[in-house]
Amino acid sequence: MSKKELLVMIIIILIIFSLGFLLRFQSVNLTGIPSDDKAYYQDDNGLPYFYELDSYYNYRLTKNLLDHGYIGETLINGKQWDTLSYYPPGVPMDYPPLLPYLGALFYKIVNIFGSVPLLSTCFWLPALIGPLAGVVAYLFLRRFTNEYGAASAGLLMSLAPYYFIRTVPGWYDTDMFNMIFPLLVVWFFMEAVLSDNFRNRIGFVMLAAVFMVMFSLAWNGWQYYFYLLVIFSLIYFIWDKFQGKSVKNSFYILGIFTILTIVFAGILGGYLSLINLIYSPFEFLSSPNVWLPFPYMYTMVSELSRPAVEQVFLGVGISFFGGILGFLCMYRILINEKLKKQFLNKMNWFFYSFLIIWTIVGIFTILSGGRFIIMLIPPLVISTGFLVGLITDYMKFSSKGEKLDKLPEIFRKKSLFNLLPLLFVVLIISPVIINVYTNDYGLIPLVNDDLNAAAEWINNPSNVSNDTVIITAWTWGHFYTAIADRPVVFDGRMGYIETLSKRNFDDAYIYGKLSPSVSREYWIDKAFSTDNESLSVGIFRMLATNGDYGYLTLDGYTKNTTKSVDILNNILGVDKQSALSILKNSYEFNDKQAENILNYSHPSNPRPYILITNNGMVSKGYSIFHFGVGWDFTKQQGADITYSVGHMNRTDNILKSDNNVVLDLKTGEVTFNNKTPFCVMIIDNNSIKKQYPNDNSDFSIILIMDTNQSVVMDKGFEDSLFTKLVMMKSNSTYYKSIYENKDVTIWKITD
Repeated sequence: MSKKELLVMIIIILIIFSLGFLLRFQSVNLTGIPSDDKAYYQDDNGLPYFYELDSYYNYRLTKNLLDHGYIGETLINGKQWDTLSYYPPGVPMDYPPLLPYLGALFYKIVNIFGSVPLLSTCFWLPALIGPLAGVVAYLFLRRFTNEYGAASAGLLMSLAPYYFIRTVPGWYDTDMFNMIFPLLVVWFFMEAVLSDNFRNRIGFVMLAAVFMVMFSLAWNGWQYYFYLLVIFSLIYFIWDKFQGKSVKNSFYILGIFTILTIVFAGILGGYLSLINLIYSPFEFLSSPNVWLPFPYMYTMVSELSRPAVEQVFLGVGISFFGGILGFLCMYRILINEKLKKQFLNKMNWFFYSFLIIWTIVGIFTILSGGRFIIMLIPPLVISTGFLVGLITDYMKFSSKGEKLDKLPEIFRKKSLFNLLPLLFVVLIISPVIINVYTNDYGLIPLVNDDLNAAAEWINNPSNVSNDTVIITAWTWGHFYTAIADRPVVFDGRMGYIETLSKRNFDDAYIYGKLSPSVSREYWIDKAFSTDNESLSVGIFRMLATNGDYGYLTLDGYTKNTTKSVDILNNILGVDKQSALSILKNSYEFNDKQAENILNYSHPSNPRPYILITNNGMVSKGYSIFHFGVGWDFTKQQGADITYSVGHMNRTDNILKSDNNVVLDLKTGEVTFNNKTPFCVMIIDNNSIKKQYPNDNSDFSIILIMDTNQSVVMDKGFEDSLFTKLVMMKSNSTYYKSIYENKDVTIWKITD
């Protein structure tokens, strides 16, 4: 490489990284939030709170690593254990550790030069790692095409909308690795296959294996990339063998890559990582809900919902269309030997076919959820880079021939014509830069000052004892374990579905695939959605003290989960003596069985717990009622319920919401779709007014004036615990408020 080429490469790398970082930096300004409201979403250091709540989980693990040298909360029988998640009993720590280790290292380096809080270093790290995907893409593509195509690929990779949004400052999650490592693995594997030098082949394939192992330490889904590369290569090389081609070296490369990956993944991750590697594809192909008849609440997670086609286009960006056009152009050139030597000399059918298959697999993974758009971006960006390289190569080729004479006179100067490739790249990249610069992507932190103040209040042992368990919607579980430092019964890892493949081989999972599970979502939703408060108390007491053991113990006797749930719903709302009578007389359990069940359902020394509600739970009411009182275990589906939330706006004397609720301020008349409700409840500054205008109606309307929200729901939900605590924010029969601010209320059971 000449000094000029090295200088050009360094300049392009600096441009890719700098643009990627600076454009990410602007998200710190919270451009989508009015200026007067910005401080509400910023911490004491003036930085926005994390944009998504998994970041708090990663922050907690990083804090643990710095505090006592490993990412779990404690060691139990030599195994790291997370005692704050899925309490009780917690879960074995099986999380990929690369991000916490990298976060701790970055914290240590930064604090050599000053004193910076861990939250702040974790906040900034994604903006430094995210642009590196563009740098890797550039270095990768410049081996196969010209600088224009490689630079375009680098910028498109770094600024791909879906990847960009998940690597801004404040998105401290594993997404930052999900393009870097696949690119590195594919790059060096292709180098190994294409190289004619034996030593180079060995070196490249070893690097591919090393980066695949590093990927295994970064993301639980790394196995799918491993299988994609291995299975595709195996089929392709076998096909070549049938075509009479020499494939000895190719099989050596594949064998070395496979063996090294398996061996080092086993050494670093233990035998359970190998179990996960073997069984994870079968879990992927099996029924998604292994915990039937409990509801599969993963369907309510937005990033696991199947995206619309336009969302895929927007997530990938211009590379979606550029990639498809690139595949067509590459195919046209590859089938012509002369054109191939002239424009795609370093490309072969193996590389091209892999990009096609990678794209197809990426499309299929998107069917499992929008978050997998990130798997579709790399092959399409690579193809777009090749397209730009081909077009600019053709421009240069044309400038050397007679075709230049056919252009208008102004373009006949070679010096001007030579600028066309650069202008073309600018034309391609400029809309991408403008898009990410002007689009705020709805970036609003999911935490605010009120949530943070509540968590810090809980963290004070004089307010909430260290042995107190938090029960709240799973959405905020990671946040409270990180900031309040108290265990939660349910959090963002939900049923720990990614651990299913190895549970039967790990004695830490006493119940194997049965626990952890999504069952807790049903029980929490049932407790909030029922109007039987004594039942709610019984459910929360059982969860906080014994977790899943109650229904699992019953399952051991009934061999029927639906029956077990029915039994618990009949005994949890009554005292222990009454529950004993029901178990013996109604369900014919013997004394020993009944006593064993009651030890879990009605514990003698229940664990103290608090309930946390906030305004954000209002929008989650549909899923709470759907998965709670609305769930039919026999049909394995939720009831068709009415629950709608709208935002109200005032015009003259009319309040109208975007869910078609209208309040006439003069007459006091309230309607929904021009129909009169059974009950109207107006909540305004702790004042609650009720009226019942239509006994024949099947729905109620709640107007929450403090937050300008209108809620339409089935009239049977009027007296639910959810309505009382979340919307009315009033003390109930069994729960009283012990802390309250504008957004958050903390409840404790009355003595």
